Amino acid sequence: MLLLAFDTATPAVTAAVHDGSAVLAQTYQVDARRHGELLLPAIGRVLAEAGVDKRELTALAVGVGPGPYTGLRVGLATAAALGHALGLPVHGVCTLDAIAHQARAEGLTGPFTAATDARRKEVYWADYDAQGRRVEGPAVDRPGELAVREVSVGAGALLYPATFPGAHGPEHLSAGALADFAITELAAGRELLEPLPLYLRRPDAQVPAGYKAVLPA
Repeated sequence: MLLLAFDTATPAVTAAVHDGSAVLAQTYQVDARRHGELLLPAIGRVLAEAGVDKRELTALAVGVGPGPYTGLRVGLATAAALGHALGLPVHGVCTLDAIAHQARAEGLTGPFTAATDARRKEVYWADYDAQGRRVEGPAVDRPGELAVREVSVGAGALLYPATFPGAHGPEHLSAGALADFAITELAAGRELLEPLPLYLRRPDAQVPAGYKAVLPA
């Protein structure tokens, strides 16, 4: 298998190539305002570094969030376009699940929470058991409405120490972890998600409720 994975659900624009055994190349850049500008060059870099032609790929994996509308749609639209152009299956991965997988790979043990910044003084979060399986979420809430989480990871947890006093990294997702999570799940015969966005709330932009007449009746 040659899997290209990428995610734009957090401020990090990240891409990776995985050969079914290990990550061959990955890139990671934090810039919440330039997802659309940075993603395709990032994909090009990891393919070149891995020595893989895009026509050799066998599958794609993309983070489906939860995440802000603007950034999230960049990754999903890119995955849909590449999948269609190359005739590849596109697998969706919950971004919080991939962050949890990354945290456990970096040595975290026991139950914990993964949380990312949802803006508007809210967090996207999910709870995981000692085996790293999601047991609650994903959801979006104000941190003050949640019970205190003693062990947590992610940028959302780091922002609110009163609710997440034991917060630490990884702060944002690296696509190498997303790729490894997808490979692990597929190898175990478990289905991944459809490549559809987990917004969890309406976009910031709203259509005005009423229009003033500008022409005479």
